[in-house]
Amino acid sequence: MGLPFKLKNHNVFANGKSWVGLVPEIQLPKLAKKVEQYRGGGMLGELDVEMGLEKLEAEIKLGGLVRQSLSMFGAIGIEGVMLRFVGAYQADDTGGVMASEMVMGGMFTEIDPGSAKVGDNTEMPIKATLNYLKWSINGRTDVEIDMLRCVWIQNGIDRMAAIRAAIQA
Repeated sequence: MGLPFKLKNHNVFANGKSWVGLVPEIQLPKLAKKVEQYRGGGMLGELDVEMGLEKLEAEIKLGGLVRQSLSMFGAIGIEGVMLRFVGAYQADDTGGVMASEMVMGGMFTEIDPGSAKVGDNTEMPIKATLNYLKWSINGRTDVEIDMLRCVWIQNGIDRMAAIRAAIQA
């Protein structure tokens, strides 16, 4: 037994530029399977059948106005914006540190400048939908997803290789 690795610090890069100090919070993409319930003759009950993955989304909270984010909103294409999250996770019992990195390709779908009130803390949330995600821990890729190209690699296994071959993609 031991203590879990907890996020101690992070940074976000947007189109290769460090946003150190600008992003107090980021909602990383949730990994969720798209499933449908199925019950055929002779079965005792329903089962969930995998039908792919749900949409990948992320949300960045900027600590204020960041001009670069506005130009990125106008980027063309489903991967017009490249984001990279790097986080340092530490276990307080051993002091060990794990580096978590998420590379995300997508587009900004919403920028909320919020209310403007003198003297109040300013936040500017940005929502993004993602086509591409690569999640690595300590340099080893655990998950890689490319929605358009039908790629889903999990722990080094290409789960969609046979599907792509069958449809000649």
